[in-house]
Amino acid sequence: MSQAAFVNPSLLTWSRERAGLSTEQVAKKLPVKPDRVQEWEAGETKPTFLQAQKWASLAHIPFGFLFLQQPPVEQLPLPDLRTVGGIAAQRPSLELLDTVRDAIRKQDWYLEYLQQQEHQPLPFVGRFNSRTQVSEVVNDIRRTLGVNPDSARLDYDKYNRALIDAAEQAGILVMRSGIALGNTHRKLEVSEFRGFAISNAFAPVVFINSADAPTARLFTLLHELAHLWIGSSGVSDGHTANGRDEERFCNAVAGEFLAPETEFRALWNADVNWESNLTPLATRFHISKLAIGRRALDLGYISQAQYSAYYRAILKAFQDEKGGAGDYYRNATAKNSPRLSKAVLTEAMSGRMLLRDAGHLLGVQPAKLRTLASRITE
Repeated sequence: MSQAAFVNPSLLTWSRERAGLSTEQVAKKLPVKPDRVQEWEAGETKPTFLQAQKWASLAHIPFGFLFLQQPPVEQLPLPDLRTVGGIAAQRPSLELLDTVRDAIRKQDWYLEYLQQQEHQPLPFVGRFNSRTQVSEVVNDIRRTLGVNPDSARLDYDKYNRALIDAAEQAGILVMRSGIALGNTHRKLEVSEFRGFAISNAFAPVVFINSADAPTARLFTLLHELAHLWIGSSGVSDGHTANGRDEERFCNAVAGEFLAPETEFRALWNADVNWESNLTPLATRFHISKLAIGRRALDLGYISQAQYSAYYRAILKAFQDEKGGAGDYYRNATAKNSPRLSKAVLTEAMSGRMLLRDAGHLLGVQPAKLRTLASRITE
């Protein structure tokens, strides 16, 4: 008979609830009867070591956690700038916690890599603060990125890609994913967060929750870039009303960058239904109709209720699409940032880094690293 694991019953309950799992779900995965799971959590019986190890894996915690006297105190390692109805958001989900920690882990590796390359700090990080004129920050972001949608005749998609490429070229790690740690069963909820920024003078990070509607992500990108320009880190939900001063400032920068207020007001036609303004203004500013709606909300042309209903309809349409998982290598590059991916693959292909370690850092199977390297350099 297998040896019993003397785990702390309260840690079993904590880890199960933390992972959002029911007694029945845990029982089915192990597999045992639900009554047995209840006995373990009540301390009436003990699981075997193998069962406890499976439990830890299922709950996404280190095995040793199950033997602690009490649950560890877990907090976001970044400032939590999210608000719901003007009050602080509830405890972050396991998916959000793991996503932030993973981004920090990758940033730490990249910082060590840069030290070997003798890189200089990026001058734009923290150049301003939230009391700076919005237009001054917008103009500096424009100069740094150097993307002009008018001269290049960019449509929305090309404009979005051009801005991401320019941010990467400037030294920013832009990470995009809609799932935690590459696990398709661990989706990131848009209702919880839209993105986050990790300010650092050498390796700033922007993360965009790509579970959000594609047409909403460009605003998130600019919002998080604004955080870097004022030297601010934090997790954002993009809420407009009753948000923190810092969040409102970054929203203002994003809005002014995408659709300057003076020109927007001159073009807005108050004599027609507000939705009739979306298409012509979207064409003029090279952004989505949703982004125009967001700007109209911030400038007082439509109500929060009108915008929210419009956004929910677009998000639902995106979520209802019967699309596949997409290209494996393109997704891997996006979730890790092209800049970081190239650095890791350069080290791995040169032999200075084990393929196993590179695969672990990027969340890519080691056997696929060479193909990923060839795809990135195409």
